[in-house]
Amino acid sequence: MKKHQEEIRNELINSKLITREQGNQIDAYKKLSIFSLHNELRTLLYLSVSLFTAGIGIIIYQNIDSIGHIALLLALFIIICFCFFMSFQKAPRFQKTETFFSNSLFDYLIVLAYILTCTFIGYLQFQYSIFGNQFGLATLIPTLIGLGCAYYFDNKSILTIAITGLAAFIGITVKPQMLLQWDTFNLNTLGYPSILLGAVLVLWSIYCDTIDLKKHFKLIFTTYALHIISLACICNLLSYTNRVPFAIFLLLSTYYFIKTSIKIKAISIYIFTILYGYIGLNIILFMLLERLDFSNLFELFIFLLPIYFILSIIGFIKSIKKFKQ
Repeated sequence: MKKHQEEIRNELINSKLITREQGNQIDAYKKLSIFSLHNELRTLLYLSVSLFTAGIGIIIYQNIDSIGHIALLLALFIIICFCFFMSFQKAPRFQKTETFFSNSLFDYLIVLAYILTCTFIGYLQFQYSIFGNQFGLATLIPTLIGLGCAYYFDNKSILTIAITGLAAFIGITVKPQMLLQWDTFNLNTLGYPSILLGAVLVLWSIYCDTIDLKKHFKLIFTTYALHIISLACICNLLSYTNRVPFAIFLLLSTYYFIKTSIKIKAISIYIFTILYGYIGLNIILFMLLERLDFSNLFELFIFLLPIYFILSIIGFIKSIKKFKQ
């Protein structure tokens, strides 16, 4: 690697793109072995926020009888107000384009403020039932606050939490136990409500593009829409009831997300779209084979199956290379 770098440096010098003095300065800089701690510091800050909010929850749980509800709610409210006050003080004016805090520490401060706000509202509902039996409001209000904070402070982390809250509000919830027990495919929520939410996210991102409103959020909206729509379609394709509409939805969404991933140059969306489309295509093929009697061709089917998967892998690799080009 070092020899290769020296060859590149010499080539740049010979091409007169840089001077020999600049080449020597590059060598001196490399010898310092300086590296960036930016990602490590961001990870520690996210971890700090997570641990702090988890600690608040543990303190509330363990000391609820000794401290009292009012005292805990008041302490939470004071911390939230302080975090929001500092964030508003340091935040740049709202703009449709991407904006940044002068100090990235405030990005985590506003995330902390929002998570504590969710805790505060959930605590009020659990202890005092301020929304009565309308439990959805306890989810909707933090979601709306999160969407407002995400756009005003230009914070992607809050946006992802808010979209998750929006999904929970309309009833799209999947428990880990259901995933492990393979019960996900029996959930009615992973159906038309999921596809509707995904379509709303897609339409909103398209509308934001037309009015130049936080266009850099498009990747987040598209990613959530892709997973929500695709998983809903695949789950219902495996449910053995009313599968044709979901097959159509999956084919249309696969076409849209492939086009979108190429347009915004998002390889993650492209890869997941190909995978979801491939899984859905295989399910559809097996649906068709179920209607045919191919018992006499079973041996031929077994013989061709490995070839089919090998060709699929080759096609997947070639499509990724083509996307990068």
